[in-house]
Amino acid sequence: MERDEDRRKILESLIPLISFIFLLLPPFNQAAFDYGDALSKSLLYLEAQRSGHLPHGQRVTWRGHSGLTDGLEQGVDLVGGYYDAGDHVKFSLPMAFTVTMLSWSVVEYGHAIASAGELEHALEAIKWGTDYFIKAHTHHDVLWAEVGDGDTDHYCWQRPEDMTTSRKAYKIDPDRPGSEVAGETAAAMAAASLVFRETNPHYSHLLLHHAQQLFAFGDKYRGKYDTSIPAVKNYYPSLSGYGDELLWAALWLHRATGREDYLRYAIDNAHELGGTGWDVSEFSWDIKYAGVQILASKLLMEGGRHQLQDEQISILEQYRSRGQHYVCSCLGLNTNGSNVRRTPGGLLFVRQWNNMQYVASASFLLTVFADHLAMSSGEPELHCPGGSLSPQDMLSFVKAQVDYILGSNPLRFSYLVGFGPKYPTRVHHRAASTVSYKVDRSFIGCAQGYDKWFGRRRKNPNVLVGALVGGPDAKDEFRDVRGNYMQTEACTYNTAPMVGVFARFYRPIHK
Repeated sequence: MERDEDRRKILESLIPLISFIFLLLPPFNQAAFDYGDALSKSLLYLEAQRSGHLPHGQRVTWRGHSGLTDGLEQGVDLVGGYYDAGDHVKFSLPMAFTVTMLSWSVVEYGHAIASAGELEHALEAIKWGTDYFIKAHTHHDVLWAEVGDGDTDHYCWQRPEDMTTSRKAYKIDPDRPGSEVAGETAAAMAAASLVFRETNPHYSHLLLHHAQQLFAFGDKYRGKYDTSIPAVKNYYPSLSGYGDELLWAALWLHRATGREDYLRYAIDNAHELGGTGWDVSEFSWDIKYAGVQILASKLLMEGGRHQLQDEQISILEQYRSRGQHYVCSCLGLNTNGSNVRRTPGGLLFVRQWNNMQYVASASFLLTVFADHLAMSSGEPELHCPGGSLSPQDMLSFVKAQVDYILGSNPLRFSYLVGFGPKYPTRVHHRAASTVSYKVDRSFIGCAQGYDKWFGRRRKNPNVLVGALVGGPDAKDEFRDVRGNYMQTEACTYNTAPMVGVFARFYRPIHK
């Protein structure tokens, strides 16, 4: 009897540990996924989102040239860049975030991307965006931040090759400031300059020059970009303000240049711009604070304390504390009720509309944080209010999120289009849901597209391979319906962070 009682006490003491272990494991038994294939498909999707004159090497052959007169009305060449989602407006804020995340993926996991044979495609994806930003930055204090009008664009359902909607362009300048889009574009070009430093040093230098000018412009003429460009408010409003983008740009410029003044900026403005004051539970095209905090944490984890002053270390420690709050929140280990919710199947759930963007960005940040923590000179463990984790524990959690995306979920359904046997076939996307221009060049009018193509129940005629759709709801339920845009629309900034994550799990040994 005493032995039975001892066993019972031991088992009871192990219940919290056992529960925590099961929390980290994938919720469903599933064979290993081909992360290299997922990586390849993700980069292919970005080619489907290209605007402008498509190159000879274009692999998404059902797409054609589009937006060839962008900027003409304003007397500037704005041909190129990316459409953000299933529509045809070029919004520079989410586009720049997409390029920043692609660049960060290559900076961290370029060796793995190269091992998968996808480095050239990754560089092409980044350069398609940065080439456009160079065009859009027509003066050191001028940046064209939007092409097209969301209201008229959403009124029509047309292929990009048939566009009849407004292509009016909007800019920011000293009279109409927009620190968010200036800062994010500066961050994108600074991060990209690191990517091209060895393979194309002249281009890298050019990107850095533009990044420095844009950062100075965004900081000198501070203002919310959605006030200067009211047309963007219904689509990509700046809810977090511009403080995060300015800190984000400063830290990327510090990483790209090594210059002390950019680090000093992030230190001196940490409190004023919210970098050490915001405890956040999401990372997105709008809210960059978690990314800022993880970048700042990296400076401490690299063991360069001896090169820093006590004041700098103190501020960086505050950044790291906030960054760890984000990581602990995603892992469900905060004790103050600030944890990210999860679906019954284990997927992180931030909000109903396009939830996968938050899953993708969290997966990337946790992966980078875990890898840098593993290589840090200090204690390689994360201490959260609800428990401690090793880097491998964090990577196991991320892998569960990745596998859920790829099919290890209650519906046995891949949310990466074209991956696996079962995936969304009615993606909310004008070009994919309409007969290809290469197949039928007959003009499709604005309302005609809604009548003939949008309302069809059949599968899309073109597969939007590599697109990461909005995903399931809070109960793991998903309706593959074209009009269900909250779940079936895909965005470039959903897929971009997954490039680095897929690469990391394709090659498990860190470079």
